[in-house]
Amino acid sequence: MAIGFVGLGIMGTPMALRLLRAGTDLVVWNRSPHRCGPLERAGARIAANPAEVFDSCSAVILMLSDEAAADAVLGRTAEGEVAVGVAGRTVVHMGTIAPAASRSLGADIEAAGGRYVEAPVSGSRGPAEEGTLVAMLAGDPEPVAEAARIIAPLCADQVVCGPVPAALTLKLAVNTFLITLVTGLAEAFHFAERQGLDPGLLARVLDAGPMASAVSRAKADKLVSGDFAPQAAVTDVFKNSRLVVEAARAAGAAAPLMEACLRAFADADRSGHGGRDMAAVIEALRAADPGPAPERASAPAPPPSGRG
Repeated sequence: MAIGFVGLGIMGTPMALRLLRAGTDLVVWNRSPHRCGPLERAGARIAANPAEVFDSCSAVILMLSDEAAADAVLGRTAEGEVAVGVAGRTVVHMGTIAPAASRSLGADIEAAGGRYVEAPVSGSRGPAEEGTLVAMLAGDPEPVAEAARIIAPLCADQVVCGPVPAALTLKLAVNTFLITLVTGLAEAFHFAERQGLDPGLLARVLDAGPMASAVSRAKADKLVSGDFAPQAAVTDVFKNSRLVVEAARAAGAAAPLMEACLRAFADADRSGHGGRDMAAVIEALRAADPGPAPERASAPAPPPSGRG
């Protein structure tokens, strides 16, 4: 049988296209039908509704924004009943939701006769296009092995984490590093900006030094150029920051950096930057300034490289 894919957003579209190009027989559905166009042109079959996806597929990947979106797709009620036909199907949940919510969702799918696998990924749109995501998988061994085979074209590596919700818990730990890294980078550029420095010089030093990474280089380019076309959008990172902070509070774990990041991304989202790349969190820092920035000092610097 075919594989289903539901959720064609910033990440979902390149992931689904990658699966198609790897030869996967794919059936897709998205709440906004216009997003299905590129998939249909690439050879996917377009379902009329989520139930049709489950009826025609042995496994269905969900790449959705939150738990409410997953509930809507599955027709899941407050009592835990699942309306679509998950019996005999493997549901591969690749979105980021709270670990406790994932455990509950998995239990309801299994009660309805389905199999449930967590498979959140580390990476943004660029790695999704390149097939270099890192997947974290959790669930029973047999469906995890099935999910690993299905999503292999998307991944540079796959890490089996144990039972649900171990994968999503690990994803929140990964997000803690990513979000604090990018927020710190934005703050460094904001500091340089307020001192009148040329941001190209800062990017050059960071790019040549031991702290450089694919993430720092891509986000530094955005901060230099002001091109905030989204790889990972502010709204999504705000949500993920909230999930990390809530999980830390529930566990009694100190998370002062993530508490600060949560406030910054909340401010950026509230100020109308939600659809821009997460590097646009610098706008929240600019908005908090007491006055205008000084004139930038002139200094020779190479142009940004244009990386993601």
